[in-house]
Amino acid sequence: MNKLRVVIADDDGVTLMALRKILSNLGHEVVGEAGDGEQAVALAKERTPDLCMLDIRMPKMEGIAAAKEIQVLRPTAIIILSAHTETGLGVEAASVGAHAFLVKPFTENQIKPAIEVAMTNFAKSQQLEEQLHRATEAVEHRKLVERAKGIIMRQSKIDEEAAYLRLQKAARDGNRKLVDVARAVILADQMLHDNSKPATPPPTGYTRNR
Repeated sequence: MNKLRVVIADDDGVTLMALRKILSNLGHEVVGEAGDGEQAVALAKERTPDLCMLDIRMPKMEGIAAAKEIQVLRPTAIIILSAHTETGLGVEAASVGAHAFLVKPFTENQIKPAIEVAMTNFAKSQQLEEQLHRATEAVEHRKLVERAKGIIMRQSKIDEEAAYLRLQKAARDGNRKLVDVARAVILADQMLHDNSKPATPPPTGYTRNR
């Protein structure tokens, strides 16, 4: 595994020291240490780590809340640490973007696979996010092309296939993406529509200065 930049957070100094030593032994770099959740979020924002390891019970802001804040600021691999084993904690941690859950006390032999799981899960979540983004973008692009086709059909009195071919030709001739040509057609139609609106008459009783 490549060297990782890690932010660690726990209100117990002994645990922080143990984490720092284990991570160093594994070849990773601790770029920030926090004693509470708010500080952990601030360090994650400032140091842009590859991984955050957060205790679940901390002052000011607990680990799960901190994990949620960090994911909003910048998607990051996160391991939640806990001395508690209540049912549902792992699910709750995963729901806010944690990628692995580790019960204390832990050893180096437990930390290493937990990091591997977290980084693998994080990579998968990023891939899914990108796929979702592309799918959403594709739907929006199709809507723009359909709208542009409708404008061309209305303006030129041609059928749908001819309108689409005209869009394709414009994109090809201008070495542009089809969706960019569609946006240009829509914008031009909006400007034409706006310019064709009658001027708003002055309010009743208004007298122009002579």
